[in-house]
Amino acid sequence: MCIRDRDTFGDITRGDDGELLTGAQTIRNIVEQAERADSVGVDFFGVGEHHRTEFAVSAPEMVLATIAGRTKSIRLGTAVTVLSSDDPVRVFERFSTLDALSNGRAEVVLGRGSFIESFPLFGYDLRDYDALFEQKLELFVELLKEQPVTWSGSMRASLENANVFPKTENGLRTWVGVGGSPESVVRVARHGLGLMLAIIGGPAGRFRQFVDLYHRSVASFGTNSHPIAVHSPGHIADTDEEAWEAAYSGFEAMNNTIGRERGWPPYSRARFQNDVGPAGALYVGSPDRVAAKIADTVTTLGLGRFDMKYATGTLSHDAMMRSIELYGSEVIPRAVSYTHLTLPTKA
Repeated sequence: MCIRDRDTFGDITRGDDGELLTGAQTIRNIVEQAERADSVGVDFFGVGEHHRTEFAVSAPEMVLATIAGRTKSIRLGTAVTVLSSDDPVRVFERFSTLDALSNGRAEVVLGRGSFIESFPLFGYDLRDYDALFEQKLELFVELLKEQPVTWSGSMRASLENANVFPKTENGLRTWVGVGGSPESVVRVARHGLGLMLAIIGGPAGRFRQFVDLYHRSVASFGTNSHPIAVHSPGHIADTDEEAWEAAYSGFEAMNNTIGRERGWPPYSRARFQNDVGPAGALYVGSPDRVAAKIADTVTTLGLGRFDMKYATGTLSHDAMMRSIELYGSEVIPRAVSYTHLTLPTKA
């Protein structure tokens, strides 16, 4: 079981003067954060893809390639790659190249994306939202075999005995991010890919139904079963109060920005305190509090992997660096001891 994973969407943060940083500086900070994660024993570092003003990273593979040259053992991937508005062949080529540069440390997490800006930006019709992902995922699964591909569909030009390069040396580990629809879980099982559940609200236990559905579906299809992963937001500081004070403004700003677009009620401190408690999906607090909550989630859902999204809103670079340090040095060992699991040996 792996809990040594950290993700970022590349949120634009504030500097010491309180002003928003540039996207360029935010990206440079992400590279530093990845280096810190590698140095404290984090297993995986994920970078999200977005195409809107709150986030700096629109080309995560470029950021990950830089990180690959500055790290030694941490695995590198996305959180997520919006496959629907991209080309599966180009996605595979970029990640097989990253895999070469990183000596086999690349992973890809595919998804439809919770934001829709990339669809009009790249010339796609939102009315094709479901068909785009279904067909492109089908093609990507064929590409993972790393043999000449013959494929046809209505969302992309057909391929006839097409060979795609570069090849990987040991395959490309692939996950699909799912927000909680049964149809999406069944699709992942049908293709024999890894399931990553994005739990961003409510208690983790309500997702047990999707874990069970995945296992039943894998058995029904006769496909390969993989450990199930969860992706949730969080922040760690030396004390609960310090973590809550540092994190609240970022969570408030992000929730209110998205909420205005989606009709959510204004975010409040009372809701935040509920979300950091047992009934919520925020892993925010001291190392002991966060470790205990992760351990409970892992045990409740029978997980094989837990990814913490450590950047939310305008949380400062220094606060995130400290959070990463505490995650590696204190949260991981405690969470492992609470779940009575053996910490895997890093390659």
